[in-house]
Amino acid sequence: MVLTCPVGIRRATQRYGTAGHSRRKVLRAGALLVLGGATLPVAGCGLLDRDDPPPPPDPLRPLVDGALALAARYRAAIGADPALTARLTPIADAHQAHAVELAAAIGVVLPSPSPVASTAAPAGDAATVLAELRAAEERGRAEAATFCAQAPADRAALVGSIAAARATHVEVLR
Repeated sequence: MVLTCPVGIRRATQRYGTAGHSRRKVLRAGALLVLGGATLPVAGCGLLDRDDPPPPPDPLRPLVDGALALAARYRAAIGADPALTARLTPIADAHQAHAVELAAAIGVVLPSPSPVASTAAPAGDAATVLAELRAAEERGRAEAATFCAQAPADRAALVGSIAAARATHVEVLR
């Protein structure tokens, strides 16, 4: 390699006061340019990009959505028939608490609560409304029991307690 720029030796630079660069500085700068130039095309071709596919959704996510849906159904039933407020409010609150705990366990943020008007209120008299809620609660209990049997040990207790709570909700609605 032939250096075409003025290269000074430290003794000569100090003695004569000429401006120049040492051979070490020139070689270091050249090596950095070569390495930088070599990695630029590699970075541009996507070799260094990490486009990993997103992780699959957590298997407990349907339980979060189900708890939120049940809480919304209860709120809609309370809005449709205020006489059921004392009976249904604790169950609606329990479902909201279940959703909060499940969301914390799987690391998701819950959506903001939707107004009661956006959820379709059950039609019919109180007995019909309670029968519909009981059927929904029974489906939710079966779903939670299935998830409990498949859940890892660290989540089985949480999902099992939700399944048990839903079983008691079925009894309260009789």
